[in-house]
Amino acid sequence: MMSLSKGALNTPYTVNCVKTDYEDIRNFLFTLGCFPGEKVTIISKLASNYIINIKDARYSIDEDLANAIMV
Repeated sequence: MMSLSKGALNTPYTVNCVKTDYEDIRNFLFTLGCFPGEKVTIISKLASNYIINIKDARYSIDEDLANAIMV
């Protein structure tokens, strides 16, 4: 298991868990549809910003959020 921030571009990953001590970060990721069993793909990475694809929608997240998503 690794964090999404260490993943390769354009490779689909399955979310195993959201690992964070902050409930608001967990709730935010769940509202995006990022929960265990869901597929997530990194579309691009610029500096510490990630464009990810979840359920045919694209979202921009920062490195802290990408580190919380375990795939």
